[in-house]
Amino acid sequence: MKMHKGFADLPLHYGKAPRWLFNRMVKLAGAITEAIVLDYGTATLLEKISDPFWFQAFGCVLGFDWHSSGLTTTVCGALKIALKDANLGIAVCGGKGKTSLKTPEEILNSDLGLSTQKLENLAYASRISAKVDNACIQDGFQLYHHCFVFDERGNWAVIQQGMNDCLHKARRYHWFSGDIEESMVNEPHSGICCDIRLDRVLDMTSGESEEARKCSVVIAQEFERELKSLKIKKLVMPRHHELYEFHLSKHGRAILEKIKTIEPKNYEELIAIKGVGPKTIRALALISELIYGKAPSYRDPAVYSFAHGGKDGWPYPVNKKRYDESIYTLRQIIEEAKIGKREKLRVLKRLSITEKLFETNKS
Repeated sequence: MKMHKGFADLPLHYGKAPRWLFNRMVKLAGAITEAIVLDYGTATLLEKISDPFWFQAFGCVLGFDWHSSGLTTTVCGALKIALKDANLGIAVCGGKGKTSLKTPEEILNSDLGLSTQKLENLAYASRISAKVDNACIQDGFQLYHHCFVFDERGNWAVIQQGMNDCLHKARRYHWFSGDIEESMVNEPHSGICCDIRLDRVLDMTSGESEEARKCSVVIAQEFERELKSLKIKKLVMPRHHELYEFHLSKHGRAILEKIKTIEPKNYEELIAIKGVGPKTIRALALISELIYGKAPSYRDPAVYSFAHGGKDGWPYPVNKKRYDESIYTLRQIIEEAKIGKREKLRVLKRLSITEKLFETNKS
């Protein structure tokens, strides 16, 4: 599993990019992504934006604050506008706040020519990635931004971000479909970057949590019986307190009854059930540890990244003239590349015709 490591400083900043800068960010983002697609293809672009190092450097090239949490939302917003009518075979869905909730709907209404089944699979990937980072990784960061990018072949990437108001910190999560070797609940991230590392985090996606995931599925299906089993066992309670807030309300028990009816075959199917959230995940994880001794991982999975930037004057104020020259130069290169590509196609076509004539004369 690919996991990018490094250190980052990502303070939670409020506000937005000035219009003069954002308009330029849209143009330059569009030019850079088009150049990558022309040379390497759409899958390579998706893999790049799923790399927290590359994504941060990309935001810095676009002139945003090099150390701001706002880089995530602003860069994704610029990409969404830039690629909307670019005809590159890529769709950008979702965004910040309420817009993030519309992501599955935007995926299903996309016009990349994918089958209904493939679109439904992509919408599922969007929902599960959000649920994993909000419920299966309980690190104190509440998701407020979700961006789902995919191409006409069904490859996809996710960039989503959570905030912790008490700490005034942000945490960004990256996914790439090409990195998922087994399932979306077993170490699926391309990377997680943050400005703070916590001592104790419930991570049900860790390889160390595999047995706890299996036990959680069994417990969810036979919750009442497992509780009775819990009462007759000798419990040696650990010293920590963080995970004991698992009292289940009527709603929580209703969710468990729903789980029993659906009978999920594995952990991914379990968390995919509507209504299964952080409280249910915590309860099942704790009972798994107490009854079976299958402890989940409590190590913070955050990894870090960074490059350099400009909107707030660091390391220097954005030079508008140079920025516009960069956009113009890159556009010229792209147009020349397109012409070269068309010439190549004409040559191949002529070769094809020549071969056919040769075969005809030969016969």
